[in-house]
Amino acid sequence: MPLYQVAVLAIVQGLFEFLPASAWAHLVMVPPVLGWANDYGVQVELAVQAGTLLAVMAYFWREMGRLARGGGLLLRLRVTRDGRLLLLLLLATLPAAAAAFALRDHAATLREHYVLIAAATIGFGLLLYAADAAFLQVRRIEHLGPANALIFGLAQIAALLPGASRAGVTMTAGRFLGFERRQAARFALLMGVPVGIGQVALLARDWLAGRASTGFEGAALLAGALAFLASLAALAFLMAWLKRGGFGIFAIYRAIAGAAMLYWYFALRAA
Repeated sequence: MPLYQVAVLAIVQGLFEFLPASAWAHLVMVPPVLGWANDYGVQVELAVQAGTLLAVMAYFWREMGRLARGGGLLLRLRVTRDGRLLLLLLLATLPAAAAAFALRDHAATLREHYVLIAAATIGFGLLLYAADAAFLQVRRIEHLGPANALIFGLAQIAALLPGASRAGVTMTAGRFLGFERRQAARFALLMGVPVGIGQVALLARDWLAGRASTGFEGAALLAGALAFLASLAALAFLMAWLKRGGFGIFAIYRAIAGAAMLYWYFALRAA
């Protein structure tokens, strides 16, 4: 894959990885619409995932430090507020991790089902709009308990459906539970850290198993750097937007993107 194509796809994934707008819906559409290949290799994919993971950790560096200290105290059997939050994040990760493992042999069959992806993009966008418009904003992360963490985690299972958006479904769950917009986004984004670590570990295993046949070192470095910068920009935009605005803009965008995908599939693709 040419370097400019790698760069474009890395930026696309970086921009949409943490926005409630589905990175996969964009990644699966850009190559066929532009006539590109849709596989840039394990090493580049690893670099992009690592770049997005480092971006969310860098953006929430204060929280990362507190969680690390809380985790250290947990090892000494001392439970602090930060240690409790770390446990809740891990608890919220378990349902989707178990579901992903159970469905690992079937997930690939859905990854390029364009109509399903478009429907999920639109449908889960409508759910996000409904949750944001109908529910109060009275709760903060400090009010989170094990039951709420499990609900976040169960919602994340829906992200296994291409087009649903992991960030989107977890932010939707937060709004349904009555968490403030920025608080719902904050917990959803922090949930992305253990998920991202798991994804990077699996990709690293695959790359190491076949590294003799790969040759994307320069492209991988560029892709990782671009994904990192794009993710940082997207995170800054999202959290700044939620100070004064709601999730409605993302629901509208998802409806437009999903409709465009359906139009391309049924009209332009056939032609």
